[in-house]
Amino acid sequence: MRNDRLVVVGASLAGLRAVEAARKSGYAGPITLIGNEPHLPYDRPPLSKAFLDAGADVDGAPVHPTFRDEATLRDELDVDLRLGAPATALAPAGAERQVVLRGGDAVPYTRLIIATGGDARMLPGGDELAGVHLLRTLDDAIAVRAALDAGARTVVVGAGFIGSEVASAARKRGLSCTVLEALPVPLVRSVGEATGKVAAELHRKYGTDLRCGVGVTALEGSSRVEKVVLDDGTVIEADLVVVGIGVRPATGWLQGSGIALHERDGGILCDETLATSLPGVYAAGDVAHFPNLLFGGQMMRVEQWTNAAEQGALAARNALDPENAKPSAAVPYFWSDWYESRIQFVGIPQSEEIRVVSEELGEEKFLALYRRGDQLGGVLTVDRQSQIMKYKRLIAQQASWAEGLAFAGVTS
Repeated sequence: MRNDRLVVVGASLAGLRAVEAARKSGYAGPITLIGNEPHLPYDRPPLSKAFLDAGADVDGAPVHPTFRDEATLRDELDVDLRLGAPATALAPAGAERQVVLRGGDAVPYTRLIIATGGDARMLPGGDELAGVHLLRTLDDAIAVRAALDAGARTVVVGAGFIGSEVASAARKRGLSCTVLEALPVPLVRSVGEATGKVAAELHRKYGTDLRCGVGVTALEGSSRVEKVVLDDGTVIEADLVVVGIGVRPATGWLQGSGIALHERDGGILCDETLATSLPGVYAAGDVAHFPNLLFGGQMMRVEQWTNAAEQGALAARNALDPENAKPSAAVPYFWSDWYESRIQFVGIPQSEEIRVVSEELGEEKFLALYRRGDQLGGVLTVDRQSQIMKYKRLIAQQASWAEGLAFAGVTS
């Protein structure tokens, strides 16, 4: 197409995969990659894992998990990098459709991929005290790592994956760590209450002070955080507070653009090909709500590494060749490293039954299967790395519940 221009907003995993897929598909037109951080695209999962581990240093410093160096992006992939320049508005109408950047610069596009991910949620007053951190960006991880290096008494608010990995890093260093969770057990929304208990047991096994069913009413200190006040009146002394209470889709800059957003969380509404309500505009990764045809067209927004990578590439291919667009129908998959264990989940947690197969088999390593109707809908494992991808293939093949149980070694 004459004057064709691909713009990707979000210098993230999804954004990078979109750029790479465009070039691999033979697209030779101009590509602009816009990022709100000054850093080159980097890998986020290590920020709460290896990056916080003092034993993983090279020459006494943590390794920054950058995907590609600048020469590769600018010279080999021929990308116009706009880093440290957040998108502030989208102008999809008129003769020249544009993405407006902070400072007023405008980048025209004919095809647009939105891969802006999510913004981490902060506790009220958390921004006013030093020592209170989110853990979403590389700069966040650098600050948390420095506090752990200094031997901080650590409090983690939220026993999800990020918070639990921070707790693991603190305990590996021999530091005291308290994890606060408002729900009855960790990971209720991600894996369900019954299987969330195994996550609670891991925390307690390694000496983490896990407190469930409690909320934070205040963070106290003069200029730095000194105390965390709970809703039961308990006060916990702290030098470092890491807040891991979820993210919201980073779509504030799209207000007024006319793009259709989800009424609950503001994520971008897409069809099965990741196309949005605006012509030529696609979304990918944490920011996108889409109907997953593998699960009966259920609308979902997936905050997972593999989903971001797969959707970034798919969105670019579909944007460049909409007549042959393919649906997003992958099996969600995530993993998390806690202490000396790896937790892995494939599928979706919404189910009519959760069956802890490892108990029936008398095996120590945890294995639970999730039933959706008469199909295998999800699988949770702990320290069964060699098996999880086999279950993922079963779910992709829409295996029956009986087939899933048989593969696990039990009968219905």
